[in-house]
Amino acid sequence: MNFEHIPVLLDECIKGLNIVSDGIYADCTLGGAGHSSYIASMLNEKGMLIGIDQDANAIEAAKKRLKDYSNVKYVRDNFSNIKNILVENIGLGQESVNGFLLDLGVSSHQLDEADRGFSYNHNAPLDMRMDQRSPLSAYVVVNEYTKEELARIIKDYGEERWAKRIAEFIINERKIKPIETTFELVSVIKKAVPKGARADGPHPAKRTFQAIRIEVNNELGILESTVNDMVDFLKPGGRICIITFHSLEDRIIKNVFRNLENPCTCPRDFPVCICGKKPKVKVITRKPILPGQEELENNRRAHSAKLRIAEKL
Repeated sequence: MNFEHIPVLLDECIKGLNIVSDGIYADCTLGGAGHSSYIASMLNEKGMLIGIDQDANAIEAAKKRLKDYSNVKYVRDNFSNIKNILVENIGLGQESVNGFLLDLGVSSHQLDEADRGFSYNHNAPLDMRMDQRSPLSAYVVVNEYTKEELARIIKDYGEERWAKRIAEFIINERKIKPIETTFELVSVIKKAVPKGARADGPHPAKRTFQAIRIEVNNELGILESTVNDMVDFLKPGGRICIITFHSLEDRIIKNVFRNLENPCTCPRDFPVCICGKKPKVKVITRKPILPGQEELENNRRAHSAKLRIAEKL
């Protein structure tokens, strides 16, 4: 199985992690081990790389790519379980990790593997599960959610202006028969989006597919608590690097970092802080790091990527 993956913002991530050779690093979205292969190459025998992914194919591909490194531990799980992964699987305590890397969103491999149902360009069963052990699939969302639920997720997660209309058309279509494949869903969306709106901008199904994928994998719901957990496990001076691919993710990460840097809840007119909440991190990136022109030309997945970095105090 070919799990090609050109790592996004590679140099910026490696520099941002500030790698020490005997450190412990967790790549929480292992994918094809694009970033991890560089991290592993910078560690000595005392260092450790923890590779986490919920996709079984990603774990297998990464094992092949990293076969020459003996200090890699693999965990098939969702990074939202980071606390349990580090304590139960690896035997680590708080303030023991030198760096965390998260490369959010769907991998190139998952998009290219037609039968996973992530892409509106391949006809496949409606699935979109990053972890195929999960009971919630795109089929369930499309065929069992109410009109109101569908409209909400398509509007909130897809930022789609035609969300209500698309939800209505989905409901009407599934009264005739269940919507079972990606192309059947694309057909419904194309009918729902007015012709004039389809002429400009991205593929008419792009935002709806994004929204359903986010819902199926709870991609936004897990971010805030997970980042807070990761910061608890960072050593002082350790860093967390997070790559996002759309504005909703980036906004959450920006706000979490800001709250960790300025946690004080006292009213602004208080002369001194009495809430007792101390800053946990220093934000390294006041503005997100964006890919350069060369990377944008060579890696289509880099478009819309943003990197934010924070350092444990």
